[in-house]
Amino acid sequence: MPFTEPNKIYMPTLLQFGAGNIGRSFVAQLFSAAGYEIVFVDVVDDLVAELNSRGHYRVIIKDEPGTVLEVKRVRAIHGKKLAAVAEALAEADVAATAVGPNALPFLYLGIARGLQLRYERHGLRPIDLILAENLRNAARIVHEGLQQQLPPGFPLDEMAGLVETSIGKMVPIMTDGQKAEDPLWVFAEAYNTLILDELAFRNLIPAVPGLSPKRNMAAYVDRKLFIHNLGHAAVAYLGYLNDPSLAYIWQAVAVPTVREAAESAMWESARSLIAAYPEEFDEENQRAHIDDLLRRFGNRALGDTVYRVGRDLPRKLSREDRIIGAMLFDSEQGVSSAATARVAAAAMEFRGRDELGRFSPPDIKFIEEFYPRGMSAIFSEVCGLDTGVPAEREIAKAIHAAHDELMSVKGLTG
Repeated sequence: MPFTEPNKIYMPTLLQFGAGNIGRSFVAQLFSAAGYEIVFVDVVDDLVAELNSRGHYRVIIKDEPGTVLEVKRVRAIHGKKLAAVAEALAEADVAATAVGPNALPFLYLGIARGLQLRYERHGLRPIDLILAENLRNAARIVHEGLQQQLPPGFPLDEMAGLVETSIGKMVPIMTDGQKAEDPLWVFAEAYNTLILDELAFRNLIPAVPGLSPKRNMAAYVDRKLFIHNLGHAAVAYLGYLNDPSLAYIWQAVAVPTVREAAESAMWESARSLIAAYPEEFDEENQRAHIDDLLRRFGNRALGDTVYRVGRDLPRKLSREDRIIGAMLFDSEQGVSSAATARVAAAAMEFRGRDELGRFSPPDIKFIEEFYPRGMSAIFSEVCGLDTGVPAEREIAKAIHAAHDELMSVKGLTG
């Protein structure tokens, strides 16, 4: 919280890379409520200008009617202004990213320059960088990226705490009409707990309500990816396969067969997580987690779409992501992943479109480049499976069999 000295008011600062949905509705909102000034870094010209013009914005909570959170003390820096970005990082109290894995590499140069400037001015005064990216091994990936931009011998480990997180908050796509009404609005569910790695901080953990530090962070990153993200994707892909006209996730999860199939896949991961992390997870807490997620997926007010949850097939079918990653994890733990194989098979047939009838650009690539070349190409070039490895060959076979079964039931040809 801000504190007052004689003739001086000190306001701690969060430097937030990424002023998108998670950055605005979740991370910045938590720190703002705790008394921090928020400095965004983004490359969307209009968004940066609007944040600087207003200095505040609203988060609309969609499952608690009438709840609006006001985020105050806000300004923004354009991400291409590297000197300004470096200056802000050199003086910030804490930093965070929420840009998505594909955009992370574009941050490294600005962060590296900021760390160097911070070191020149303040010596070994570290800053913690909260990685709100839903990315396995995010700290290692960012560490490697920063090292490439820093001079040899720079004390990166002493200057930066790379704090992995598990992002459980769901934020839907807003329509063009909603954005036109107020370009700074952001919709979100009420869930407001940010799980993060207690052991990665170089400074005291900020006294921000909603932060939930965990000592075994890997367990919670895996739980998020292999239960929450997998279950969400399962509802989208199986819901679309069941009825391509379904627009919303709440409609899909209300279909009994879709809900049951998604829950079965989530439980495959749950059993693997219990086996891998018995000190963190058991059947009781996993059941409570799955039941809560299915309830949240059914939130009509959130308006989350099948398109949003399902889009970007090349990423969501990749080796490290929610489906193939879960199957590899299951294989390591000796757990069957038949239900998850059906999710992967359904994903290959997903053709969801946005409100204007458009495919996402990555899905166009999947549909036009990979799908026509058949399952083998998808397995090797999208899923990253090596069928020369027995365990990975079995995963490919399971998905192939599930795909044949799904296509037979739908009367389609694969």
